[in-house]
Amino acid sequence: MRFISWNVNGLRAVLKKGLFYPAFSAFDADVFALQEIKLQAGQVELELPAAYYQTWSYAEKKGYAGTAVFSREKPLNVIHTLGLKPGGDKALPELIDPSVLDTEGRLCAVEFEQFWFICCYTPNSQDELRRLDLRLAWGRAFTRFVRRLAKQKPVVICGDMNVAHEEIDLKNPKTNHFNAGFTDEERTDFSALLKAGFTDSFRHLYPDVTGAYSWWSFRGNARANNTGWRIDYFVVSNDLTPHIREASIYPEVTGSDHCPVGLELAL
Repeated sequence: MRFISWNVNGLRAVLKKGLFYPAFSAFDADVFALQEIKLQAGQVELELPAAYYQTWSYAEKKGYAGTAVFSREKPLNVIHTLGLKPGGDKALPELIDPSVLDTEGRLCAVEFEQFWFICCYTPNSQDELRRLDLRLAWGRAFTRFVRRLAKQKPVVICGDMNVAHEEIDLKNPKTNHFNAGFTDEERTDFSALLKAGFTDSFRHLYPDVTGAYSWWSFRGNARANNTGWRIDYFVVSNDLTPHIREASIYPEVTGSDHCPVGLELAL
């Protein structure tokens, strides 16, 4: 099976550029997932082949966040939120409400016959790390969530997880050590997810490959210079690891500040 994940940074913008449908057709994926769709119900009607089921998670805030999953297999079940509650995370300061994250369309978890497929858009810690507490609360809740699902059947996770896990995963680790996406706290959070029984598919196949990035700043000609970060992932339950046939990054696909990433499983 082929899986594709792409943070499009605004689906309407990619459609307007004429870049979405050619990419969708070329990949011919069994499951195609999107993050940061930035739209509400009814604002776009995708003309996908009739064989695809469309599952959307919209943010309450207009033009913000959101995720979607397009699949050849009909979903058995769909979950749109982590179930975050006000005051539900003891590690958070009292004035911070983690439940706001469940209004942002950041999760599209789809159950299929053989596995759960989870498309996520992890919150960014933002400038001066002003949202770091919320981002870590999401991470803790997300790990608990996927562990529960993994007790039912194997799990495939994809999406913009807004963290470069190791120094090899970004161009300039030393100068970014305390910036959003490469703090010790965020990296430890991602490590905790892997330790809970999951595998980073790309690093499983390519542990030493450098210069493999999925996001580039719009500033400083970063994409042309490949000054990037690998923050888009396919992570799978450890029991699926032997079935990984390929894990790919497609920097040649333009239209967003992210490029698509892919996974092939022998299922």
